[in-house]
Amino acid sequence: MELRGTKAPMYVNILKLDTFLCKHLKGDSFNGLWPLARNWKEKMDVGLPSRDRTGVPDFVLLEDYKSTSAFVENLKKRFTSNLIYTYIGEVLISVNPYKQLGIYTSKYLALYRNVNFYELPPHVFAIADQAYRSMRTEGRDQCVLISGESGAGKTEASKKILQYIAANSTHSKEIESVKTRLLNSNPILESFGNAKTNRNDNSSRFGKYMDIQFNYKGAPIGGQIINFLLEKSRVCTQARGNRNFHIFYQLLKGCDKELLKKLKLSRDTDSFFYLNQGQCPEVESLDDEEEYKNTRDALNVCDFSEREQECLWTIVSATLHLGNIGFKQDEQKHAKIKDDKHVAAVAALLECPEDMLRHGLVNRVIHVDGDEVVKPFNKERAIYARDGVAKGIYDRMFTWIVQKLNKSLTNEHEENMSVIGLLDIYGFEIFEYNSFEQFCINYCNEKLQQIFIQLTLKSEQDEYMNEGIEWEPIRYFNNKVICDLIESKPVGIISIMDEECLRPGEPTDETFLDKMSHTIGTHPHYIGHTSKADYYTRKTMRRDQFRLLHYAGEVTYSVKGFLDKNNDQLNRTLKEALTKSKNLIISQCFKPEEITSKKRPETAATQFKTSLANLMEILLDKQPSYVRCVKPNEEKSSKTFDERLVRHQVKYLGLMENLRVRRAGFAYRRPYKAFLARYKCLCPSTWPSYAGVARDGVHLLIKHLEWDEDDYRLGKTKLFIRWPKTLFAAEDALHSKKNDLAIVIQSHIRAYIYQKRYKAMKKAQLIMAVNWRRYSAMKKLKRVKWAAKCIRQFIKGFMFRKRPPCPENQLFVKYMRMHWLNKLREELPSSIMQTNWPQVPPVLEETSKLLQNIHKRMLVRTYCLTITPERKWQLEQKVVAEKIFKEKKKAYSSSVPHPFVKSRLTPYLEKMKLTVFDNSVMEADEKVQYSAAVTKYDRHGYRNRASAMIVTDKAIYRLEPREFKVKDKIPFCYLTGISVSSLTDGVFVLHAQAEGNKGDLIMKTDYAIEAVTKIAMTGELTDKVDIANDDIITYSTIRKKHHIEFTRGKHYATGKNKRGNMLVIAPHIANGFK
Repeated sequence: MELRGTKAPMYVNILKLDTFLCKHLKGDSFNGLWPLARNWKEKMDVGLPSRDRTGVPDFVLLEDYKSTSAFVENLKKRFTSNLIYTYIGEVLISVNPYKQLGIYTSKYLALYRNVNFYELPPHVFAIADQAYRSMRTEGRDQCVLISGESGAGKTEASKKILQYIAANSTHSKEIESVKTRLLNSNPILESFGNAKTNRNDNSSRFGKYMDIQFNYKGAPIGGQIINFLLEKSRVCTQARGNRNFHIFYQLLKGCDKELLKKLKLSRDTDSFFYLNQGQCPEVESLDDEEEYKNTRDALNVCDFSEREQECLWTIVSATLHLGNIGFKQDEQKHAKIKDDKHVAAVAALLECPEDMLRHGLVNRVIHVDGDEVVKPFNKERAIYARDGVAKGIYDRMFTWIVQKLNKSLTNEHEENMSVIGLLDIYGFEIFEYNSFEQFCINYCNEKLQQIFIQLTLKSEQDEYMNEGIEWEPIRYFNNKVICDLIESKPVGIISIMDEECLRPGEPTDETFLDKMSHTIGTHPHYIGHTSKADYYTRKTMRRDQFRLLHYAGEVTYSVKGFLDKNNDQLNRTLKEALTKSKNLIISQCFKPEEITSKKRPETAATQFKTSLANLMEILLDKQPSYVRCVKPNEEKSSKTFDERLVRHQVKYLGLMENLRVRRAGFAYRRPYKAFLARYKCLCPSTWPSYAGVARDGVHLLIKHLEWDEDDYRLGKTKLFIRWPKTLFAAEDALHSKKNDLAIVIQSHIRAYIYQKRYKAMKKAQLIMAVNWRRYSAMKKLKRVKWAAKCIRQFIKGFMFRKRPPCPENQLFVKYMRMHWLNKLREELPSSIMQTNWPQVPPVLEETSKLLQNIHKRMLVRTYCLTITPERKWQLEQKVVAEKIFKEKKKAYSSSVPHPFVKSRLTPYLEKMKLTVFDNSVMEADEKVQYSAAVTKYDRHGYRNRASAMIVTDKAIYRLEPREFKVKDKIPFCYLTGISVSSLTDGVFVLHAQAEGNKGDLIMKTDYAIEAVTKIAMTGELTDKVDIANDDIITYSTIRKKHHIEFTRGKHYATGKNKRGNMLVIAPHIANGFK
């Protein structure tokens, strides 16, 4: 028996059986493979009740195909049954399930590999497989166009297509490397280019077209990414409920404290103006800390060096600091920077001149006849300049990332290669406030909708013409009129906007709106306050708004910021400052040539228009496949199906028009060979095989089924069926016929199998019975003899067990030894600290002692061999600390978990140590053993002074922190002892001989245990450390005695009591004293 595919039809090879079975099959051309039954509900191979419950998998089979309600109802049936995919011919409709369905596993990847498009249920893997196989077999470049509104699942669909191609293409080390980079490009682009919106927690805020390049074997060998119109305004402003780009939150939540400190950041998102406007710092569906790790991993995979990654983090952090630069106005209404620390932070991070940056934020430099004229900004223009810098560096950084990814994916060897393109573009957007970005996004969607309708209609027309079938033209809305309204010259919206940006004078958004109303106010798809729209329509718009009637619905745009965003110009002074940056990425993004060039750059809208035109050329040059994504509800719920929302999407996506095109003449078409192979069992003339031309066989089959002539048409290579009910009737007849045929075949197969099996078993039974009886008797006898011998030896050994080793107890002792050793193996102590040892029999006591000693020595040796010199030195210090302080000083227990370090200086003091102390103070043969920031108390007034303490192998130095001058130096030869209290304070006293010293030195540090241990070990004074339970007595230069009194309190404090003595209040709990 032979099974072909896990989910494919089951076949039984019967030619290997006796020839009497083949007598029941007619015809000589039968290939010996007989289809039995599918083990799942195939697209067509189900009964009518199942279709009523789950809907039809292809909308062309929908009975009431002109009804939008029936269309939406079919989507709802499939959505509630967790069937999120449905076809319209070869177009895939995908409804976002908002949950994991488990239909993208390796099992499904294998199931859809090299399978005919209609042989399995609708799936995005089927689209990917069709594109991949078409590329390989036809040699034509492919593209998959994924469209739908924001939150409909476009990005996820593109990921699944990429997953399928990576899993089902050729495997080799080099190919796997390319696949890994292709898959890891997504997390990088999502982190820097996606953000949370009110509609979608992971909304793509840029357009992406990815070309996957394949060699002649069909293996991916490279790729190229083209990005479009990053929504850079999101860097500076976010609506309520929105977030900035993911990478900002990932960096704050995921990076370590060291990097956070280096970037001058904090984890509090509310402390950054560019992050707190949306009032949505966290998203339940996103783990920013985990995503940061994934982004770092993806950057490493895609060949981003450590330096390049460091530059990326500095740019992201500099952007946040830019947002915190505030402004105020003086009496002349000139802008002034409130706090220079953020400017300094930006300049330090970007490594650019701080003075130029500060000057450019509040001034504009105009060059007139070779002279420079400085024009101060007001507060509003200064904010605009600040935001312009932030948007500019982030936008160019994102473009640099895409270029870097392309470099990582570049194929340098293959010249003849095929391509599959994936287009994941932003969906149509209608917000409460729509600006320049929504205008460009919706313009892009208009162009894609135009291509979709034209290509699907043209493809259908070509098929009918090639097959000689009459074609009924379908009327559909051609949105070319809207595309022309936006892009035509010289009266398109983009041309008007460019003209207004370039004209002399002071153009404003209001003059641009007036010019549009004057030029295109009469256009049927444009509504302004001066257009011919009715009074009530115009009353719904503000004076700074206009409305376009897009294919997806009416969108009202606010012109505020249109001209500024279209100009997209950066302050010259700020740009010049960035060209002088030493940051690796910024220096590549801002070239000095930009400053010297006199050519005016193209406007943002014109650049986008040109990019779209290039994209359209790329798409038209490829064989397209379509995935149309539908959003079931606004609540992101897996159980809600909003029929009104879905109906709106069905309308503006043109799905009903696409369905009418497919159903214009015939709902179903299939090549003659495929149709005959499936339904030949329904006609005696074609069963079990037909030797003639497939077209003639199909004609005979149709006559036998008594179809009306109006129900079908015979093309040149395909059969076309007009009505779904005709096909359903054939399917139901086939389903019934399969059961009858299966019963006949199965009965003959079973008869043959059981007959043959019976004869073989009867013959084998006789032979086996004789041999088995003989074998069993011999085996039983042998085992009985062996058992008797063992029992006899065991009993005798037990009787002689307490005697010295002798032949009688040899086996018994051996057994006891083996049993004890096995038990010992399982219960051996794993640590030197464990004292348990298995109980030992008397005869093995000596062996047990030897093994216990050997094992203990082995554990000790293993530990000694594995310990590092650093760990050994750490433990030696900890042992000394235990010897000095354990059960003597209350702060000791809190110091145990913390490793001792060589330096406790702040970064500034550490720098002063390296530059001043090491070069000017310390002698050539001295070595620093320990250093720490301490508080020194005067010998008389007990005033505290911040100091630095450095311990060398010869002396202890106390230095003034600013200029690092030596205030005290106590050579170890003059150090007579060290005193500390038994409480939780950090005060310690260094007792010195009077000769050449100022007296005893009183100091305090949060690391008193560590400091005293280091000093004691360095000066070999471990036995001269005094832990006082009462007062500590100190002596000044003139050997005058002073007392330091200790008491307990809630918080640490020092002072002078009424007796003139120093009073130290030690906290009850050793907070921070180590």
